[in-house]
Amino acid sequence: MNASFHISSAQRGATQFLHVEETFRFASGGEIPRVDIAYETWGELNSSHSNAILILTGLSPDAHAASSEKDPTDGWWEPMIGPGKPIDTDRNFVICVNSLGSCKGSTGPGSNNPKTGGQYRLAFPDLTMHDIAKGAHLVLQSLEIEQLRAMVGPSMGGMSCFALMKQAPRITRHFLAISTAARAEPFGIAIRSLQREMIVRDPHWKDGAYTNEDWPETGMRLARKLGMISYRSEPEWRKRFGRELQDRYNERLFGMHFSVESYLESAARKFTRNFDPCCYLYLSRAIDWYDISDGYENMQAAFADIELESSKVIGVETDFLWPPHQQREICRTFSRKGVDCHLEMLPSIQGHDSFLVDYRRFRPAVESYLKNID
Repeated sequence: MNASFHISSAQRGATQFLHVEETFRFASGGEIPRVDIAYETWGELNSSHSNAILILTGLSPDAHAASSEKDPTDGWWEPMIGPGKPIDTDRNFVICVNSLGSCKGSTGPGSNNPKTGGQYRLAFPDLTMHDIAKGAHLVLQSLEIEQLRAMVGPSMGGMSCFALMKQAPRITRHFLAISTAARAEPFGIAIRSLQREMIVRDPHWKDGAYTNEDWPETGMRLARKLGMISYRSEPEWRKRFGRELQDRYNERLFGMHFSVESYLESAARKFTRNFDPCCYLYLSRAIDWYDISDGYENMQAAFADIELESSKVIGVETDFLWPPHQQREICRTFSRKGVDCHLEMLPSIQGHDSFLVDYRRFRPAVESYLKNID
């Protein structure tokens, strides 16, 4: 990391902003004159700065993972973070960073481009997990944290954690990987590729020149529907909706007759205007580009320089987007290099999204690991 970066901080409610006031260089070779990284914290950092836990997120969440006095609204992982909860803020100083490239506070394609006065959109440099990790590392440096107690990486966040461990092999003593992978594989790439095509084929996309009044809404809506289908599992859809009809005589040609169709429509509409299309495309592509073994003979060689005391890998048997064999690969590779690694596969039926909804299983699975690490 470049220690010469000039940084300053600001705060809005519970969200803090790290302002990096010098040129930020991307792994692709592109650069922008400055970046902001949004993050939130809970608990107290101890005198030795050794009790920090860093959470790196999936594609769409912001930094508000849990409530606090400054922002009492529930966070996206509210049941997991707080006093006495699995990620215990009585014991740990917890940090959640919003990914570089997002539209939830950190600099991304939807941010203002100081050179033009408009948004970056497609002028934003190619984004990779290495850049997201670099942004998170800058936050740790600003907090004077040299080594974390643990990193927690659900979904895309696990890839960001791997990228950070490659940049700083001793950055954490422990690592909790949740429903994640060390590389993108063809099935997930195919799903995300089709989502991106849905967006860019929307006539309102206009090569990234859309406006708030002329938004690629259909593309975003369809992409979100496909995402929702891939985030859950067939057993859940069957148990939750069955073949329940909502309107057998819908006059719309090929209209929505089934309850599951209405559910997807409602979920998609909630998301469509709440996430910038360019940011979605950049983050989605960054997932597909990631493979920790790029440039190495094999996966084992790629893991060789990472120094950990322990790791736990949690997966879900019904997750077909980030399937169980990818979690098994992580734990097997860590174990072969001598890291104490425990694999726990949960029988949740909610597929990839289980870590966000099946707290009956995920709370004890996370707590049993984090409460026993130093």
